[in-house]
Amino acid sequence: MFGDMMGMMGKLKETQQKVEETKKRLDSVLVDENSHDGLLKVTMTANRKLTDISIDDSLLEDKEQLEDYLVLTINRVIAKATQIQESELAAVAKEGMPNIPGLDLFME
Repeated sequence: MFGDMMGMMGKLKETQQKVEETKKRLDSVLVDENSHDGLLKVTMTANRKLTDISIDDSLLEDKEQLEDYLVLTINRVIAKATQIQESELAAVAKEGMPNIPGLDLFME
């Protein structure tokens, strides 16, 4: 029993390390989102760090339109980045979980 507990603790520590490595890797995964007409492009990492915004000159003429574009496009890129991050981290966490029958039902 004690050996099983030590094995589980080792597995948890290994999983925690893999989660941290995955988080670091996600800093280099870039996610792009464009406005519906392509006049605005927003790029961020899968860890939701904004890295670039590209604005077509025509949007600079209408402040309100530009603000709307920014809000909509940034929210969409955040949603994409969040989905990628959650999916990657869930896969690592699930891989490191002990094999307990029925536990996988709670992980979905």
